[in-house]
This record gives sequence, C-alpha cells and structure tokens, in this order.
Amino acid sequence: AGYYEARVQEDIKAMLTVTERTGMAKYEFPADQKYGTIIIGAGIAATAISEGAVAITAPNRCEGYAEGGYFCGTRTPYKVYFVAEFDTEAVESGTWKQDKLNCGATFAEGKNSGVYFTFDVNKNKNVQYKIGVSYVSVENARQNLKAENDGWDFTAIQKQAERKWNQYLGKIEVKGTNTNRLIQFYTHLYHSLIHPNVCSDVNGEYMGADFKVHQSRSKQYTSFSDWDTYRTQIQLLSMLDPEVASDAVVSLQSFAEQSGGSFPRWVLANIETGIMQGDPTAILVSNAYAFGARNYDPKPLFAIMRKGAEQPGAKSQDVETRPELKQYLEKGYCNASLQLEYTSADFAIGQFALHAIGDESVSKRYFDVARSWKNLYNPQTNWLQSRNGDGSWKPLSEDFRESTYKNYYWMVPYNLSELIQIMGGKAKAEERLDEFFTRLDAGYSDAWFAAGNEPSFHIPWVYNWAGYPYKTQKVVNRILNEEYSSQADGLPGNDDLGTMGAWYVFACIGLYPEIPGVGGFAINTPIFSNVKIHLKKGDIIMHGGSEKNIYISSMKLNGKAFNKAWIDWNLLSNGAVIDYKTSSKPNKSWGAHSLPPSYN
Repeated sequence: AGYYEARVQEDIKAMLTVTERTGMAKYEFPADQKYGTIIIGAGIAATAISEGAVAITAPNRCEGYAEGGYFCGTRTPYKVYFVAEFDTEAVESGTWKQDKLNCGATFAEGKNSGVYFTFDVNKNKNVQYKIGVSYVSVENARQNLKAENDGWDFTAIQKQAERKWNQYLGKIEVKGTNTNRLIQFYTHLYHSLIHPNVCSDVNGEYMGADFKVHQSRSKQYTSFSDWDTYRTQIQLLSMLDPEVASDAVVSLQSFAEQSGGSFPRWVLANIETGIMQGDPTAILVSNAYAFGARNYDPKPLFAIMRKGAEQPGAKSQDVETRPELKQYLEKGYCNASLQLEYTSADFAIGQFALHAIGDESVSKRYFDVARSWKNLYNPQTNWLQSRNGDGSWKPLSEDFRESTYKNYYWMVPYNLSELIQIMGGKAKAEERLDEFFTRLDAGYSDAWFAAGNEPSFHIPWVYNWAGYPYKTQKVVNRILNEEYSSQADGLPGNDDLGTMGAWYVFACIGLYPEIPGVGGFAINTPIFSNVKIHLKKGDIIMHGGSEKNIYISSMKLNGKAFNKAWIDWNLLSNGAVIDYKTSSKPNKSWGAHSLPPSYN
C-alpha cells in the first residue's frame, strides 16, 4: 500500500505514490527511446467531465482545474484545482483538444482537452512528475504541493506512504498458513480504509456544501456512500481510529449545516448526489458513536437527525432527506425497502437519543416508530411487502431497491426475534434461510443471497437469532471460500468505498456488527489461528480460529466460558482475550439457547 507500479504503452514503466493531498509519478522510458511524451488531460477522466482548463506556465509546469460532470446519473459540478511539475524541462510542449494538436500553445479548455510535454530521454530515462490538488483554488493546490512534497525524492515519499499505510494495516494482526487468505485479508482491510477522503487543504480551507470556502480546525472529509458504509465500514473505522471517524462525523455535520440542515445520503466532493435511499447518515453517525467515535458534541448531530426524521420536505442541497416521510409518519407505511431503511434509521436515532443524549422520552418515540416495520407484514403471503395509499397490498415484488422481497425480509436487524416469531418461528426461519443460501451469487433481481449486494450483507448471521449459530458459521465460511479469491475478479461486486472490504474483515475475525446503533457483534468462527486487534484502550486477542474446522465447539472470554452468539462491544473495547475450540463437526448447542439481543 502506498505504491503502485504498471507497464503502460511502449513498455514504459510507471511508478506511482502519494501524500495526503498530492500525487507523484516516476516514468522510466525504454533504453532505445530518445523522446518521451506525457499527456495531461484537464477535460477528460474516467467519468464525464463537464468543463476543464489547463495552462502551461513554464517548460516543466502547468496548472488548471477540472469540473465533475455526472456521477451515477447525477450532476456533480464540483471543481478540482491542480498544480503540476516535472523534474526536467520539456523540449517541446503544447495543447490538444479532441483530435487536434496545437504545438507551442499554452492554454486549453473544454471537454476532451489538455496539454502535453515531450522530454529528451536519450540519456536520462526517468522523468518525475508531481501534482498537488485542492477543491478550493489553484493557490491552495500550490500550497499543498509545497507543504507535502517540496522535493524530488520519490523513494522518500514512497516510504512515507508505505509507513503510514503499514501503521493502519498493522492495527489488525492475523496469523494463518493460507497465503492467499492473508493477501485477501490485508487487501480488504486496505480497501476498507481508503475512504472517506480528506478534502480540506493544509491551510484548513475547504469548499463547503454551500459552495463557499470554509475554515476547519480538524480535517474535513468527503466521499460518503452512507447507504453502503453504515453497514460495516464506519464501525471498523470507529474501532481502529476513533479520531478519524469522529472527524468524518463532524464533516457530515458541517455538510448538513451548510446544505439546508439535514443529512445527505451520498456525498461526492461537496455535492449531495442523492444516490440510493433511506436515511443512512443517521445510522452511520449512531454506529460511529456506538463503536467509540465520540470526539464531538452530539447535540447538534441529534438535532440534524430529528429534522430529517420529523420534518417532511427537509433537504440537503436540493435532495429530500426522506421522501414519503409524511405518509410514513401519518399512516405508518410507505414503499417497502424505503420503509425498512427508515425504521432502521429510527431505531438508530433512538439509540443515539438514549446513549449519546440521555433522552429516554425521545428515544422511546423513535423506538415506537421503528416498530412500524410490522405494518409491512402480510399474513396471507407471510412476507413483508408494500401497501398502496389506501392500505391495500401492492404486488409482492414491488418497491424493493436493488434487491428482492426475499432479501429485504430480513432487514429488521434490531428486532429479529419478533420477525422470526411472526413468520412462524425458528424452524420456519431456518427453512427459509436454508433455501435462501442455496445460491450465494444472486443478482439484484434474484431471490437468493447476493454476496456482492448490501441488502444481503447481514443475513448470514440471522441464523444466530433463529437458534442455529452453527449454520451461520458454515455459510460465512462458504461465502469466503466461494465468492472471494486473489484473482483479478476476486470480488463478488463493487467494494463501495470500503463496505465490502470491511464485511470481509469482520467475517474473517468472526465478529459482525449486525444491529444499527448498537455496539456489539454477532459471532461466527474466525478463520485465522491468531488475531490481534489494536484498539485505543487495549488489544482484542483471539486464539484458536480455523479455516478448516469451521464450527465453534466452545469459547472463552477472558478465561471464562462464553456460550452466546453475540458479544457486546463494551466487553471488548478495553481489550479482551477470546479463546476458541473449533471442530469439523457442528456443536449444535453452542450459542443456541442464549439468543442475541432483539429490541421488541
């Protein structure tokens, strides 16, 4: 981590490294090549660019900006400013636009445009390039570059980046004999810690959600795919680095305050894209608090949560925080997957009200609203489904976002015991889950488990609530073995800003944060013989996990027998020792009679 190397056209070796706000490259040209040309595109990127401009300011320098075009179909008019330098002067430079080359020109603007620099590489085969970026201004990009990479020592910058990444990756130490599994684990841990990203400059300035320049004492963050990351990534980040997670929470608070007073769903740069549904940021903030990220005043965050949950029409920028909120509050139902997101958010807000604010009265009101998931239960079909405005039932498969009714049925993670009871009891739940897991690679419209899709992520651990923890242990192991590999196509879907990476990490260490706003984990078998998680207040040390002996025979917590398939975060947050005995045969009684918490 911190270094990337690839061969590009004409056998040119490209070596890349970074600092927090700058990038650096070293290009090594072939021995028989006399000239090397490097192209910089200000009006072209992997996603559509709506505008861009770049100026050559010296034989080895250029600067400019690019404006984001669209992201997942949403207009995203943010600007990224840059200043770039080479370590040697070009023998020729110019601009280009579309397919037209302008030798000697110094300015280009618009879509599909940029500049080029040609270097004499007859004797010196290496050309170095560095770039500073800013969301505020070219001058801030220049300051960022000067502060973080003022020289040309590529190796020093590379080692610095690797050292910082190793500090993060070293927060979880695992031991095992399967090299591929170790590669996968640390790759996924790396993925889970890439986002969110710092968007403030070295002088503390950042571009706010109101498109004004603001000053921040702490680092300001962006890139929040909260519908994804509230499920796994924020819990892991809060455990491993509560200070950064706290700064991320404060960044979301600032965004809300600058954009209309309500939380966004999916932030890119300083834009609320409005992608996905529900009120996921309320859950994310509650999860951060539950797992130890608390370096902020919770009261303004609570006010923002309540505005989005109680005021129909509340917006972040021009995106409504909770569509259909009026009907949801007045009638107790709305479109099915939307409502299940809202009830999880309301439960998480209730937890935040109780534990961060100490307001039992408000927390009770939110817990009561969260129970409205029951209004989606149709006894004729024995499934959760949408209603029409008059209360009649819609078709069973209607109104489920990016998944099916069989996936979303289990999206009551805070009240699984009652969900299981209402469907007919534990045996019925077991039967339904067994059928659901006959496939692990379902697509959005398939009614089986989808390893690459967030609405399915928590379902393997539902067996713990049904009284069959050994089946959780088996199916999680199956998913890790059948859906993940070290190959180029070794992921079952989009990582979604660390969400899948964090899922993999939790699955491998045998702890999964199932309940929104609640600090604790559903348990499965760790696949590593030894795990050490370095927390701020102590280490969690695990012994006895196994990739082959996939079932838990027994477990001890700090030397005492532990017979539950759930463990509270407060039992681990100051450090703990967990010892497992595992077997190739299931112990069907372990954890089966002391069920995890369910909030009825």
